[in-house]
Amino acid sequence: MQSPLLIGAHISIAGGLDAALYAGKEIGATTIQIFTANQRQWAAKTLQETEVQKFKKALLETGLKSITSHDSYLINLGSPNTIVREKSIAAFRKEIERSQALGISYLNFHPGAALEGNREECLFAIADALSSMQDCFDKGKTNLILLLEITAGQGSVVGSTFDELGFIIQQVKGKVPVGVCLDTCHAFASGYDLRTKETFSATLDQFDKIIGLSHLHAMHLNDSEGGLSSHKDRHSPIGEGMIGKPGFSAIMKDPRVRDLPKYLETPGGLEIWKKEIAWLKTQAL
Repeated sequence: MQSPLLIGAHISIAGGLDAALYAGKEIGATTIQIFTANQRQWAAKTLQETEVQKFKKALLETGLKSITSHDSYLINLGSPNTIVREKSIAAFRKEIERSQALGISYLNFHPGAALEGNREECLFAIADALSSMQDCFDKGKTNLILLLEITAGQGSVVGSTFDELGFIIQQVKGKVPVGVCLDTCHAFASGYDLRTKETFSATLDQFDKIIGLSHLHAMHLNDSEGGLSSHKDRHSPIGEGMIGKPGFSAIMKDPRVRDLPKYLETPGGLEIWKKEIAWLKTQAL
């Protein structure tokens, strides 16, 4: 008997952390992604115990699993600016602590940007920052896994290739639990073709060769406004972008990624996500 599909979307926490879970359930989601705090502010409010208990109660009542938290957009672990990097490391540690308190499965984050610095130095800086979080995971404190999200490769942003993601993973191996979230829009914009069964299969083969499929823990399902290798981070609704429905059908049918949690970040909101989730379920094996 196959396990239930884990498909959902990034849900707003405007009504509360627990409300996001109930909203996900209402649109047919079996998993969701959230922010655990305001993603555009450095300072985040400390989670209250009542918030934590309401979230855990909602988890039990909805049956949602493999919840992912997305970190703040302000964080840049590879920044060449010492002040920004120190603020980023402190903020990322808080992201870990909030995710652990809520019992969240994954913390998804964009690796970072070199800005005016060197790309290789940026990658080393990211790995060093992640390694500094080792104490957060000592003595089996949590099952939380950190997920490097592949980027579209715009500007000085790093992490747009399997080689760069693999480099970071190798640097922190054995220090912190880390894996990859494959964003379809970002991967496609970076140059990985996902439009057919054959090209998606070849992309997974390449991922396995460079990083290893055991490190692929989740996916963001987003169509792409830009073309292959456009390096444009512009999400489109499923089937309305340059990847197209055949590509997403291939993704849902590939047994190697069937059981991975998949999160929509497409434009449109709850009603659109409800339709997209329903369609994606029909494409699965």
